[in-house]
Amino acid sequence: MLGPVILAASRSDKMRRLISAAPVTKPVVDRFIPGETVDQVVPIIKDLTGKGLEVTMDVVGEDITTPEQSYAARDAYLELIERLKQLDLGTKAEMSIKLSMFGQALEGGHELALANVRPVVEAAAAIGTTVTLDAEDHTTLDSMFAIHEELRKDFPRTGCVIQAYLFRTEADARRLAESGSRVRLVKGAYKEPAEVAYQQKAETDKAYVRILKILMEGEGYPMIGSHDPRLISIAQELARTAGRKLDEYEFQMLYGIRSDEHLRLAAEGHRMRVYTAYGTDWYGYFMRRLAEKPANLLFFARSILTKG
Repeated sequence: MLGPVILAASRSDKMRRLISAAPVTKPVVDRFIPGETVDQVVPIIKDLTGKGLEVTMDVVGEDITTPEQSYAARDAYLELIERLKQLDLGTKAEMSIKLSMFGQALEGGHELALANVRPVVEAAAAIGTTVTLDAEDHTTLDSMFAIHEELRKDFPRTGCVIQAYLFRTEADARRLAESGSRVRLVKGAYKEPAEVAYQQKAETDKAYVRILKILMEGEGYPMIGSHDPRLISIAQELARTAGRKLDEYEFQMLYGIRSDEHLRLAAEGHRMRVYTAYGTDWYGYFMRRLAEKPANLLFFARSILTKG
């Protein structure tokens, strides 16, 4: 399986240098990451929302090594919020945050990440929008969930992400569904050991359906993070069975993947949110997109062969 190999490469400085330097890389990266600055992505936000879509914005960058870098990440999101305020989009544009970018892995990282993320959540609430805490590898999740719980005391619409391939996730989903949380369910895109995660796609897909049923029958707001046509169809059926209206859940897909499906779901009246990343530190995000789906890797390989 190529996925684990690619995920391993995402942590390799040598591979980072090699791929970043390849002349064909940038045009392919641009498919998934449409800009490096706020100014470059504002037209993208306007275009997507103008088509009846919604967005969640991610400033890419995870492997920080100093508190100063975490402060810079916080400030990048505050800058984004200021621009979103000018666009007056309400909840049509929210934000996704990886706590590793806010210093979670540093010494005293839990407290540092919480201190950094709180002003971002406050600023988002002030302009009528929300923040979702992204899930990362399994060693970070207890900290992420604790921060999520703390933030929800003052900002109850703060969301979080759970990953279907982890054994723990069904229990996490039950707890979150009972508390009325906003929860994005994804399959998972990190290299995890067999002791904590399913290793086969079929097992992950079955878990995804079980967990989605828990969320749909619960008191929260499910966000279906998948490009899989079968899972999208199952999600629609589970929503109907649970008696949910179209505004009581949403679909989320990545920018640059199945764009026609984005528009189809929106045209049917579904809330369809496009996960849109930007920034200069794109390598880890890009490699996970390649690992998630063979078609993404084939797209990259075909571009190399065509341009080479």
